[in-house]
Amino acid sequence: MIVPDLAELLALRGAAHGLSLHGRKAARTMLLGAHSSAQRGRGLEFQEVRPYVAGDDPRNIDWRVTARRGRPHTKLFREERERPVWLLVDLQPGLFFGTRRQLKSALAVRTAALLAWIASTGGDRVGAVIAHGCAQTRILPARARQTGVLPLLDALLQSQPKSPGQPAPLALEEALRAFLPLGRPGSQILVISDFAGLRPEADSLWRALGAHSDLRLFWVTDPMEEEGLPNGRFRAGLPGRLRVLEGARVRERWRQAWREREARIASLSQHHAAPVVRLDTREAVEDVLRPLLRPRQSAA
Repeated sequence: MIVPDLAELLALRGAAHGLSLHGRKAARTMLLGAHSSAQRGRGLEFQEVRPYVAGDDPRNIDWRVTARRGRPHTKLFREERERPVWLLVDLQPGLFFGTRRQLKSALAVRTAALLAWIASTGGDRVGAVIAHGCAQTRILPARARQTGVLPLLDALLQSQPKSPGQPAPLALEEALRAFLPLGRPGSQILVISDFAGLRPEADSLWRALGAHSDLRLFWVTDPMEEEGLPNGRFRAGLPGRLRVLEGARVRERWRQAWREREARIASLSQHHAAPVVRLDTREAVEDVLRPLLRPRQSAA
């Protein structure tokens, strides 16, 4: 399997043409949670106050101005031109795994690069928090245009695991904690991970993360995780710590672990109004995201 290089990540800029993170929620029907949050002000900035007219959203009434002037007034908002788009990328060693065209870590890198190009070409500022698992979480401030994307591409290539290593399933939690002081209302937060270490204990982190932001989840998967091992004997583990597994004997336990992970991700999506896009190592990321991120006006 070929890991991404800089030339490939730069070329993804072409695949980003015509795509947008603004128009509609990126969601697939295979998981629950593809619904809009009731929270307002995501990606919006205050513009002015004017007298209320029929059809205005009553939730936007400015009660102070209404009381002062004796008649209803409503707040108007406009789309924020350069909102921060943050990529939280999980590249811990456990993602150095794949049984099809690419490793999960490679798919995560390609996904982050494509999303960064989409955000940048859409006029947003792009920043990133990269979870290594075996090193300190890396933070790249949100910047506009190529000044935000190019350092991110370099950081992704440096951070991707180069060989099998001890999994660090809590690395994503560490990235969440590192990001929380940086986030501000109206940000868009795109989390790219296999969510192998998703725990109920981290729910407060996710709640704080999505409280005033547009939170989206990109779930990196490999078919064998869902299907389990085929019949036969296989060596699995890390170099020097391999063990023999009988596919038929461990398959049901393997599939049960998958169902539990799927349920945890669905629960996270529902509770925090965070749509999920499932990515598969069999597919090119641009083929998956193109129909989901095409603006409504250009959709067929």
